Amino acid sequence: MTIADSGFMMENGASCLPHTPEEEKRIIDELARKSEANVKEGNLFYVVSNRWYSSWKKYVEQGTGEHLNDEWYSEPQQMDLLSSKIVARPGPIDNSDIVVNESEGTDLQLHRMLVEERDYVLVSQEVWEKLSDWYKGGPALPRKLISQGDVHKNLMVEVYPLCLKFFDSRDNSQTVIWLSKKASVQELYEKVCTLRGIEQQKACIWDYFNMQKHTLLGASNQTLEQLNLQMDQEILLEVQVDGNHSSQFSMDSTGNELALVPIEPSRSSMTIAGGPTLSNGHSMDYSYNLPQGSALSSSASADTDDKCYVYNPMKKGDRGGLAGLQNLGNTCFMNSSIQCLVHTPPLVEYFLQDYSDEINTENPLGMHGELALAFGELLRKLWSSGRTTIAPRAFKGKLARFAPQFSGYNQHDSQELLAFLLDGLHEDLNRVKNKPYIETKDSDGRPDEEVADECWKNHRARNDSLIVDVCQGQYKSTLVCPVCSKISITFDPFMYLSLPLPSTVTRSMTVTVVYGDGRGLPMPYTVTLIKDRCIKDLLDALGTACCLKSDESLMLAEVYEHRIYKYLDNLSEPLSSIKNDDRIVAYRYSKEEAAFKTRLEIIYRWQEKSTSDSLKGQRKLFGTPLVAYLGEDKLSGVDIDRAVSRILSPLKRAVKLNSIKENGLVSEGIDEASNSHNSRPMDNIELEETSSGELSFHLFLADERGSSCKPIEKYMSISSGKPIKIFLDWTNQEDEVYDACYLKDLPEVHKNGFTAKKTRQEAISLFTCLEAFLKEEPLGPDDMWYCPKCKEHRQATKKLDLWMLPEVLVFHLKRFSYSRYSKNKLDTLVTFPIHNLDLSQYVMNKDGKPHLYELYAISNHYGGLGGGHYTAYAKLIDENRWYHFDDSHVSPVNETDIKTSAAYVLFYRRVKSGQKIGEAESSGTHMES
Repeated sequence: MTIADSGFMMENGASCLPHTPEEEKRIIDELARKSEANVKEGNLFYVVSNRWYSSWKKYVEQGTGEHLNDEWYSEPQQMDLLSSKIVARPGPIDNSDIVVNESEGTDLQLHRMLVEERDYVLVSQEVWEKLSDWYKGGPALPRKLISQGDVHKNLMVEVYPLCLKFFDSRDNSQTVIWLSKKASVQELYEKVCTLRGIEQQKACIWDYFNMQKHTLLGASNQTLEQLNLQMDQEILLEVQVDGNHSSQFSMDSTGNELALVPIEPSRSSMTIAGGPTLSNGHSMDYSYNLPQGSALSSSASADTDDKCYVYNPMKKGDRGGLAGLQNLGNTCFMNSSIQCLVHTPPLVEYFLQDYSDEINTENPLGMHGELALAFGELLRKLWSSGRTTIAPRAFKGKLARFAPQFSGYNQHDSQELLAFLLDGLHEDLNRVKNKPYIETKDSDGRPDEEVADECWKNHRARNDSLIVDVCQGQYKSTLVCPVCSKISITFDPFMYLSLPLPSTVTRSMTVTVVYGDGRGLPMPYTVTLIKDRCIKDLLDALGTACCLKSDESLMLAEVYEHRIYKYLDNLSEPLSSIKNDDRIVAYRYSKEEAAFKTRLEIIYRWQEKSTSDSLKGQRKLFGTPLVAYLGEDKLSGVDIDRAVSRILSPLKRAVKLNSIKENGLVSEGIDEASNSHNSRPMDNIELEETSSGELSFHLFLADERGSSCKPIEKYMSISSGKPIKIFLDWTNQEDEVYDACYLKDLPEVHKNGFTAKKTRQEAISLFTCLEAFLKEEPLGPDDMWYCPKCKEHRQATKKLDLWMLPEVLVFHLKRFSYSRYSKNKLDTLVTFPIHNLDLSQYVMNKDGKPHLYELYAISNHYGGLGGGHYTAYAKLIDENRWYHFDDSHVSPVNETDIKTSAAYVLFYRRVKSGQKIGEAESSGTHMES
């Protein structure tokens, strides 16, 4: 593939360097904002290699120019702080790493399996044109913005157009073409006829999915998406000769056309559509028995598309529930969830009967009954087709219409799909046609039993369906305000339990504890914590290590380049946000001091050569910043000077040489002992305020960014109530009085050495995960609770307890973790009972009923983030035997082999009193309450 020349030289030979990095960033950001404000269907976006785009981002975001005009950075020596390597201007735009070198046809195509933000980015037409004007290169990869979904409209960039393989019946030749899924059948005819040089009126194009004739595609304005054409599927061209269509291709064995359903794929707004296909090529056969007058036969005729289903009787000896599902292109996530649901006994019993009376077509929160009908239709096929593989094209189309986030051909999350299906089925089957308005009441100290019963009745008054009967339980949620101790108790329904996977891997962390009131010397402490804990756990461990008193508190901060980079005040922030090479300080105060509103930050600058005018000296930052709290309402230079003197007092050399220190604290009476020596009176040097009105230290008041400063004078008025940053110029005079070594060499959180041992994640039990789920924890800063007593949002603590369990209990093991710092998948082996899962000790509602469960299905995920593969294990209850469902492949599996580290979603059913393990249930689909 040839890429255009970069064009770094303009026509007149001048270098094409139009702007500084900062100007380029500003221009592109402005163009991007304008584009975002005018987003509409049909807009063009361009695919750009993330490899090139990242290099451009580094170039324009390097910080060298941002502070060049600031007073503090104007000194040459301060440029050391910015000494990171200068990033060179990138070369021409290069998309060669994401484009297939030998694309079939004339259109350049992208490699399959590309992931947005990892492999490529999308930029608006305006941004592309500007970048292309500056950098040249390419090739250009334009893509259109299309609208997806029926109920919830999403705008998305169609990164991967629909790829179709069309066969010419005249010579059996094959050609690959690409069209937008929004293209009409008429456009398909025009493209095919132009490529083959034939008249359109003589052409007939067939849906030739799995190399079988299904439906004749008549030239119309219907879109390819509506006709349910799949990525990489086949179409067949027949050409009329002497009034007849000559073809070497025949209809399928039945001579019938098969059902097609409208499809509307998409992901979330402004993201990928389409993608790779992993089609396995197995043939499809819709063959099952439907009783006349059933809900499904009614739904088939009710649909707007032409449908003609093939009803073949089951072969003798075939068992239901053993049919595989064809992979339609990264749809293993869907196949896995479906197999688990269609092997859920109460759902099988329900959907194999006539459920037409329960379809709710009027529910505005539902899908007009279409999702329930499509699921019921698919379940019947899977339970009546023997071992024939089913291609769920119709169901995938329905799903994508109502949940465009699961459309296209990218990998998705089986649990997220499961959550949507259960909620969607509930709304489509909700027996409540007119939901009453019910005002929730506070618990107000009432007994839990009374409040729980009231909440459940209110929930059932608005939500009454098979899914509520079978799959919904109730938990108790307790919130406690950290300020006024107000307690709020609610009882909420749940459909599944998402359990965290507690880590057993430990992490050693070194943090330096610094007194904020001058009571002791800085002291590093090393603590060991579970790796996946949060800031609160680190604070608790440090408090224990440094013998923190009940009336004291710690405040964590990250120090970078001798400044406080940020305060770690979000207690729920994971420890993964702290890197091993970070330097962390814990400032120690009395809680009374911490309540003061004015925080003083002291930053040290070394005065390499003392001069009468301290502003002209050679200054360089050093040491660990110190932080104090000031209680005065009105502050002057004298107050600041005294605070500095107090916080530095432990560093006096006299103290250092003559005291005995315990746990960092300075023992009392040491100053007196040191002053008994006939040595230089250090206190007089430190506290001396000359008659000229000078302060003890050379202090400078800095702005909020610390980029400019002005000298602090004795009677200068300083605003209180907000953070104050000051610079302290460290001269030979301070060095004689104080030992600065305690401020230097701040240790890293963890220093990796040759002897460091990597700890391995041990297996954990399902009960450990459940206990972690039920553990009390603080809410995150983005999930604050409005306290009705304080009348403010508070970071309350939250505690969950199980109150009532459903007949079918689903556990979601949270193997995927996402944060702004990392993305990760945990392959921890979770051990779980197959039989006799007893949850009685975890249920607060002590009604005397057993809570014993048996496993019947598992959704598995193999591989890493952004891909991998899903399968399912499911148990045929009447056979008491397990099977492995891997897309179209179905095989028996030993019960001892189903426990793996790939287990992602676990499905349990309640074992009723007197029922033997493995015994099929014939009735009782309502929750025991």
